[in-house]
Amino acid sequence: MLVITNLSAHYGGVQALHNISLEEGAGEIVALIGANGAGKTTLLNLISGIIRPSNGKIVFNGQDLISLAPEKIVELGIIQVPEGRLLFGPLTVKENLELGAYRRRAKADRKKVSKDFEYVLQLFPVLKNRLEQRAQTLSGGEQQMLAIGRGLMAKPRLLLLDEPSLGLAPLIVQEILTIIVRLKKEGTTILLVEQNARAALRISDRAYVIETGRIRLQGKAENLLENEEVKKAYLGQDLRKK
Repeated sequence: MLVITNLSAHYGGVQALHNISLEEGAGEIVALIGANGAGKTTLLNLISGIIRPSNGKIVFNGQDLISLAPEKIVELGIIQVPEGRLLFGPLTVKENLELGAYRRRAKADRKKVSKDFEYVLQLFPVLKNRLEQRAQTLSGGEQQMLAIGRGLMAKPRLLLLDEPSLGLAPLIVQEILTIIVRLKKEGTTILLVEQNARAALRISDRAYVIETGRIRLQGKAENLLENEEVKKAYLGQDLRKK
């Protein structure tokens, strides 16, 4: 589904990623773990077309993404839920969800959009009672639910989740992780950047460890949970920053 080959990126004269190669198959959860500044969000932004690579390839279902504008990448079904949620605060919950389906507003797709709207409210029932409430007045957990819901309204084939549990209470974190697992079971492919490394590995099929812009380790998530290097570097305490 997603194949990244020898991908590099620079910010000015500073190289942020060095020859990253990564693959993800349909229906998988693949986790990216690493310390602050490792390059995880940079990689998501490259996939989304927000920034351009210095070299390398990104191929999604046989389509080369490198030359495509971000909106064209969205049309292919790659949807990013960014760190910090980036909701439209003055708009209502309902309006934020509707904006997630903006590119699906053609008359022929309205019934499907309505069905997906109900699906999101079924996933996150707390939002059903907040539809006319401004997004900026929601709790942190509710805002994260809304951000994921808005992403789902775009009908993703590949969902890029950037730090979905950051700053949330443990009970809310568990609720979010449970939803992520459910989305996978229902067919959504997910690339997950998560500061809670232990939790990310527990719900993922495979994972990549990024250090200073390079892939340091990769493998089955269950194996990385038992890897001594990973235990020492990332599982002694949860990562709080990228």
